[in-house]
Amino acid sequence: MFGMIPFERRDNNLFDMLDSMEHNFFGSGSNVFRTDIRDEGDKFVLEAELPGFKKEDIKLHLKDGILTITAARTAESQEKNGSYVRRERRLGTFSRSFDISGIDEPSISAAYTDGVLSLSLPKAAPVVPEARQIAIQ
Repeated sequence: MFGMIPFERRDNNLFDMLDSMEHNFFGSGSNVFRTDIRDEGDKFVLEAELPGFKKEDIKLHLKDGILTITAARTAESQEKNGSYVRRERRLGTFSRSFDISGIDEPSISAAYTDGVLSLSLPKAAPVVPEARQIAIQ
């Protein structure tokens, strides 16, 4: 399960506090999104908050046991970019990577509903080494 902990995110520690202070001071945080990961016995379920994105703007990339979720939000049309009093919604690319060793990669499935990306990550069957007899000569 340790491998399912995302690279960028750690809970309830000094770094989260500093990230929160940075967000409050500068009005922005890092380009990451929040995720929840549940262990459902035979699989993990990863849910990522991606509100306001279209399904076409979200990419899932898998390479060498690393799953990367990337979502890109581009600038809206010039008519909507008028004189804002405050603009908090961020534009750009948002990305998170996860180590998914121990997952049956071909069986991963994903769905995007109501701003939440849900991934089903089935656990790989444990490899049990075969016992064998060794002949004495």
